[in-house]
Amino acid sequence: MRNNVSSYIMPTYGERSLEFKEGKGSYLISKKNKKYLDFGSGIAVNSLGHCHPALVDVLKDQAEKLWHTSNLYYNSDQEEYAKILCNSSFAEKIFFTNSGAEAIEAGLKVVRSFHHFHKNTNKKKIITFKGAFHGRTFAGMSAQNNEKYSEIFRPLISDFITIPFNDLSILEKTINENTAAILIEPIQGEGGIRPADLKFLENTRKLCNKTGALLFLDEVQSGFGRSGKLFSYEWTNCEPDIMATAKGIASGFPLGACFATNNACVGMTKGMHGSTYGGNPLAISVGREVINIILKPGFLENVDMIARFLWKKLKTLEETIEEIVEIRGAGLLLGIKTKNNNLEINKLFQENGLLCVPASDNIIRISPPLTISKKEVEEAIHIISKSLK
Repeated sequence: MRNNVSSYIMPTYGERSLEFKEGKGSYLISKKNKKYLDFGSGIAVNSLGHCHPALVDVLKDQAEKLWHTSNLYYNSDQEEYAKILCNSSFAEKIFFTNSGAEAIEAGLKVVRSFHHFHKNTNKKKIITFKGAFHGRTFAGMSAQNNEKYSEIFRPLISDFITIPFNDLSILEKTINENTAAILIEPIQGEGGIRPADLKFLENTRKLCNKTGALLFLDEVQSGFGRSGKLFSYEWTNCEPDIMATAKGIASGFPLGACFATNNACVGMTKGMHGSTYGGNPLAISVGREVINIILKPGFLENVDMIARFLWKKLKTLEETIEEIVEIRGAGLLLGIKTKNNNLEINKLFQENGLLCVPASDNIIRISPPLTISKKEVEEAIHIISKSLK
């Protein structure tokens, strides 16, 4: 029997009242017809903004042809899309999922299968970092070992070792012959928009090479152009063995992917993993169009340019507004650390027509569409300045 409940949905998201009826480009229109500048992008998902006409067209076209057959059958469009992703990255094999959490799960199975294949029975430990977020599955919660998300769900999965972020000396002391992999976000998102030091990533790669561990990057939030390059690892002089991606991959359509080298996924043979919906025709059609747009000449260069423009504007506010403690991040994944409660300040931004997303360490996350204009940046800066003053 229903007992004085206001919703039929499990209350895991808390109270919500703001509802949208439509979106276009960098803007959303609420049910009350108020216009909002969206600098949250559905938590860094809407990489090409809302209802990009090219994506609408390919989705409509595919919807009239074929929706789902499952991965029991060959899909040439899926194969072609995987080829584009591999040719644009370090990867040689792709496993399609529906989300970032699923991509992390797939990557962890790649790690286990690799060492099982090579009979490295001692290599079970996976090193992760404080402040990380790898999803809300049991493996994801175990990897990040954050009480906020996992306190009531213990016992978690064993063999994860969590150490301080960006601390090479501790990593050197922790990694050993029992280490199976190092799992790290190039830019911590939920953990407070903290970029990994590029030299730290390069030294992590060297340590993996030395010990036979695999380097597993979580680019669920930082991938697909958000850093100003297709993938954030491209700012370094190293490549991973495995990478989880999602969010911006299909600009709002549910899709994720686990990337791997042939060497890393040698143990992922028939029956080792699967997904009923992963890489379905609808998702593939949108994903292919997104990557084609991002890879067009000049697109990523413009993302880098607009990101630097936004960074400069935010740093100017940092110098002039006492409420701002720090501006941090990289590319179009930035954070404003505030003195007062970030949740309350985020609500103030929202009241003034700007949508952002809170993160840990009292951060307000700024992750606009990759297609934003300088005019829209100026509009956002005006709202932030007005709100904080």
